Amino acid sequence: MKILTANRLSDGIAVWLRADHSWSADIADAELARDSLCEEKLTRAAHAAFLKNEVVDVNLIDVDLTDGCIVPRRLRERIRAAGPTIAVKADTPQSPTRRAA
Repeated sequence: MKILTANRLSDGIAVWLRADHSWSADIADAELARDSLCEEKLTRAAHAAFLKNEVVDVNLIDVDLTDGCIVPRRLRERIRAAGPTIAVKADTPQSPTRRAA
């Protein structure tokens, strides 16, 4: 399985593509691509968002479902899913919810 991740251009926060092609700071909201057709659909939607300067560093990443939770296979992506590793100002718009990776 795969999900699509990127960084929101407005604030640099890691985001994941939802089924409605909007972006979420919560990995639990990500649409799971279970086949190549769904991967292509996600990639097209993310490319459109990239062209509109909404996101950068767009990637399909491998994930597993563990106890109903999306868990990235690579350590880098688990760290990104947990949220910023430095303090973020409290007034930052849409600060991601910290989740155990």
